[in-house]
Amino acid sequence: MRKLLLIKYSSEIFLKGLNRSSFERKLKSNIAAVLKGSQYEFISDQGRWFIYSENLDEVVEKVKRVFGVEEVCIVTEVEPTMEAIGAQAIKEAEDFGNATFKVESNRANKAFPLNSMELSREVGAIVLRNVKGLKVDVHKPQRVLNVEVRERAYVYSKRIKAVGGLPYGMNGSTMLMLSGGIDSPVAGYMMARRGVELSCIYFHSHPYTSERAKEKVKDLARILKGYTGHITLYVAPFTDIQMDIIDKCPENELTIIMRRFMMRLACAVAEKYNINSVTTGESIGQVASQTMEGLMVSNDVADRPVFRPLIATDKTDIMEISRQIGTYETSILPYEDCCTIFVPKHPKTRPRVDLIRNSESVLDIEKLVQNAIDNMEVHNL
Repeated sequence: MRKLLLIKYSSEIFLKGLNRSSFERKLKSNIAAVLKGSQYEFISDQGRWFIYSENLDEVVEKVKRVFGVEEVCIVTEVEPTMEAIGAQAIKEAEDFGNATFKVESNRANKAFPLNSMELSREVGAIVLRNVKGLKVDVHKPQRVLNVEVRERAYVYSKRIKAVGGLPYGMNGSTMLMLSGGIDSPVAGYMMARRGVELSCIYFHSHPYTSERAKEKVKDLARILKGYTGHITLYVAPFTDIQMDIIDKCPENELTIIMRRFMMRLACAVAEKYNINSVTTGESIGQVASQTMEGLMVSNDVADRPVFRPLIATDKTDIMEISRQIGTYETSILPYEDCCTIFVPKHPKTRPRVDLIRNSESVLDIEKLVQNAIDNMEVHNL
């Protein structure tokens, strides 16, 4: 008898059909990567994945942050006999207090004499006879006691929600436009959760934005790295571009022209490093540049797909996700980024592509972009 970690992966992976094995291999590889340096044993029993470790709490904390893992459960492995299963079920149920409960069983081992429904009834009867204060409620129980019979038997009641999604790295790559705000780290997390590999680009306007602002963005990237395992952060100098725009372009168009340069830089760096797409933290109508027209004008300079996973999400929901993933407290630190300086008093909210292109014609766009790339910092986190 020993404690194990049961890994339940996303139902999406289970439904992948002929591609399922490739998703499973990638997920196993990602789990192995986060457990590198830990002492553990990976066990497979009739389609279920288990991990044995002397330090199971540490393993739980790591594995529950692996994209593709839906749930992890602390299980007790016992002999596949009614005596052993019943004895462990009593131990589990003794911690339920005066609660309602039900038993859910899964009998994958067809040599076991009881089917799943019969097993649930028998285990439930054993618990009721031996543990006082419990009542059965099969519809809305306060506690659920799980029993699985495979080559071995497993009894558990402790289930821990994991991040879910799809295995990281299965669905291409994206360049996240990472600012120091609340939205963009959440957008990056949501893309990574769908199996998209993240790189990040940050636009730094020295001396108008401080080194503390840059460190804040690095910290946000490190938090995301806790889910992805690795991240590359590109820091592009943006001051010369902003000053040239301020000197030569209409004041009410500064924000949208600046956004177009950010998109150009993100696409150029993505092209250089063979990254498939760009991701932003924009949400429709949240600020002046995020109107439908503004987003269309930004897309005009993109040479690859631009994803906006927060597009229909309101600020309250975004903030809640940021708290859940651990980026909120860092995002609200009071260090300005280049999007919050040089903001016009009356920004254009309904820009037209033809007019913005005309306003930009006075700028040496290619030179400005290339200079930023040539002086870019690369941080492998």
